[in-house]
Amino acid sequence: MSSTSLSFASRAEHRAWLETQSALPEGFRAGTAGFEFTPAEADKPGRMRLALLALDRPTDAFAARFTRNAFPGAPVIVGRERLAAPRLGAVIVNNKISNVAAPGGVEAAERVCAEVARRLGMEPREVLPSSTGVIGWRLPVERMLEAVPAAVASLQARSVLPAAEAIMTTDLYPKVRRAQAGEAAVVGIAKGAGMIEPNLATMLVYLLTDADLPRETLREALAAAVDGSFNLISVDTDTSTSDTVALLSSRRRPAAEGAFRAALLQVCRDLAEDVVRNGEGVHHVVRVRVGGAPDQAAARAVGKAVVNSPLVKCAVAGNDPNVGRLVAAVGKLCGERGLAPDPARVRMAMGGEVLLEGGAMRLDPARERRLVAHLAGAELYRSAPDAAGNFRPPVDFPPHERRVEIEVELGLGAAGAEVLGADLTHEYVTENADYRS
Repeated sequence: MSSTSLSFASRAEHRAWLETQSALPEGFRAGTAGFEFTPAEADKPGRMRLALLALDRPTDAFAARFTRNAFPGAPVIVGRERLAAPRLGAVIVNNKISNVAAPGGVEAAERVCAEVARRLGMEPREVLPSSTGVIGWRLPVERMLEAVPAAVASLQARSVLPAAEAIMTTDLYPKVRRAQAGEAAVVGIAKGAGMIEPNLATMLVYLLTDADLPRETLREALAAAVDGSFNLISVDTDTSTSDTVALLSSRRRPAAEGAFRAALLQVCRDLAEDVVRNGEGVHHVVRVRVGGAPDQAAARAVGKAVVNSPLVKCAVAGNDPNVGRLVAAVGKLCGERGLAPDPARVRMAMGGEVLLEGGAMRLDPARERRLVAHLAGAELYRSAPDAAGNFRPPVDFPPHERRVEIEVELGLGAAGAEVLGADLTHEYVTENADYRS
């Protein structure tokens, strides 16, 4: 998906590149604040961070897409109502607690929005809330209200990077992308590492632009961009209760609609791949290109079946080209959907190496070695257990943007899709076994 092919030798090198992406579009400011607190539901102190994205003046040009999970968080419930508001002027985000299924969650979100609005001279309904973290816990509202003045005082118009860092939870590193649409810029930040198979949106994503385009255009463009990016990724098949993608424009610079749509899609695609590459415990990004499907829905389903197969994911994690698992995953999906590909017309490949063609596997020792090399070449890092037996990532930056490349040609039509996924590793299990401890 990404148009780039970047590599970084160190955290400092990656950080320097992030700085080149982070200049805020005209008319925006970003601020952060943090504080210590102890959740009411758990006797363990933690640290919460607030990220505040504010326009110099509220805009009528904004859009958002939210999760289709049947148990949405309070910020999503409030956010859906905000879509009908005449203007939006700020977004306030907290990490650590997602404010999902918590007592008084909507009231808590509205109280925080009201305080932000008061400090910025806006109406409460002009502030969009977002939360990410543990499900079921209550927000420390009083502590958040005390921290709002510091977030407002820290607002600056130079860089979005502090906000990208403040929204992180289990992310190893911040995610920032930008693209130009003529004189206008599109800058996006994302939070996401686990509980990721989006359905209309993904994790938390905030897209800022100064393109002078109306609300209706932004909403149409965002829907298309989300469908062509975030809806085509998966880390672990779980759709979050808090998924939010928000787009705001300060309307300060001229921009052609076509150029803006292209820039927005590119930023979304880049962020989507960043999210997969920064997934919990991810060692390999997997790209599946499906062709010859009867329709796009079937093509996407086949791609998702491959990247979500536990057996395929584990084989990739171990650099083991056990490609029979790929055949099984595709065959399972086709059987479930009533698709009947002719085995003689199906073709599968990995890393450019043909695996299945003419109804038979094409395997030999030399090809096996090349497949192992392809898998190993796409590995982001290797890890070993620490003294306590836990697996932890040894790096906190993305060393490269290589992928495991898989191709599936079904011979059933002309539709295709490109899906991104990841492997399944010891780190993923460790991260999610210890998430709250």
